[in-house]
Amino acid sequence: MRFLELDSWPTLDAVEAMYEGQLDALAAVRGQIHTMATAADAAAARLRAGGRLIYAGAGTSGRLAVLDGVELGPTFGWPDERLLYCVAGGLNALTHSAEGAEDAGDAGADLLREEGVGPDDVLVAVAASGKTPFTLGAVRQANDLGAMTIGIANNPDSPILQLAKFAILAETGSEPVAGSTRMKAGTAQKAILSMLSTAIMLRLDRVYKGLMVNMVATNSKLEARAVRMISTITDCNDSKAKAALAQANNDIKTAILICSGLGTERSRALLDRVDGNLRRALAETNGNSSS
Repeated sequence: MRFLELDSWPTLDAVEAMYEGQLDALAAVRGQIHTMATAADAAAARLRAGGRLIYAGAGTSGRLAVLDGVELGPTFGWPDERLLYCVAGGLNALTHSAEGAEDAGDAGADLLREEGVGPDDVLVAVAASGKTPFTLGAVRQANDLGAMTIGIANNPDSPILQLAKFAILAETGSEPVAGSTRMKAGTAQKAILSMLSTAIMLRLDRVYKGLMVNMVATNSKLEARAVRMISTITDCNDSKAKAALAQANNDIKTAILICSGLGTERSRALLDRVDGNLRRALAETNGNSSS
């Protein structure tokens, strides 16, 4: 009961204890790297067939899950229509507490049925306790509908880890403030979600040489970043890169191929043929140039 008198500690001691807890949370993730990698490979195979990435959770876990999902569009160009959020209390619960909604075991299942979830879809379900009724209902329904399921929890031997095809446990232990899963448990969940989704996007060819080549350039800052990417990859000047980006209607991969000597339509056709894999497209372009 180390933290029993936490409220009477000097603030410095309390914050140091919280910091130690954050480090412990990240250390708890280390043992799950193999499972995350295996799950990412399997998820990418489903999603490559046209499936959706679905996030399910309640309370803090649900908010963290949605946070991960909404970042996939601007970062990796993942389409909004291929994301689905299954959150207890609905999306309004992201900004207004709806804690009672987590007990509605049928609500998550009903949403997945209504959305026509199927075998190409991937459900990522998060629950610190691993036994939230709403989230468990979503996992059971996803399994029944043939979707791939990934369960993330902070308690060992919990139902969600038994139900999900891929079980990811970050055993973070007791919190400095009892029951406040926004702390250690939340940190571990955020790390797992970030690594898992990024690995999936790697396997879906949305990263090239460590660069976000599927990024959506929606403002001046991102446009400048896109120009730098194009210039770096093709060794052209910024002016040529910017012109190619405009010609490609802000599609970075297409712009890269344009700067590599292909026309717009040929660039798009090549990317379609190689399923968006820029590395393969450039290899073919370079091979044709040297022949």
